[in-house]
Amino acid sequence: MSDSGNPCTHCGACCASFRVDFASEELSSQGGVVPDGLAVRVNDHSCHMRGTDHARPRCAALVGTVGTQAHCGIYEWRPAPCREFGMLAPLGRGDEACNRARARHGLPALD
Repeated sequence: MSDSGNPCTHCGACCASFRVDFASEELSSQGGVVPDGLAVRVNDHSCHMRGTDHARPRCAALVGTVGTQAHCGIYEWRPAPCREFGMLAPLGRGDEACNRARARHGLPALD
């Protein structure tokens, strides 16, 4: 989280809006980097981040308050969907999914 000017490093809305599914090969026990204790196995091939399957999702790795001061506690070890989220949006601008997540938490769209 080196860029404090990047809203993605302190917003957290996406981490408290969506289910995060990823391949079980990303778990540290399987040779990946995602800590096993933060994941729930769905089947032999897939997992999701703990807390993201709740009615009011909040990833277990999210630290802080959404929209104020929030960050990923495992940023360097986050799964592929988190790494890819919003990648197509230019820095400081939200894509459609980002802006939906922000709206869910009463935050203005990034445009």
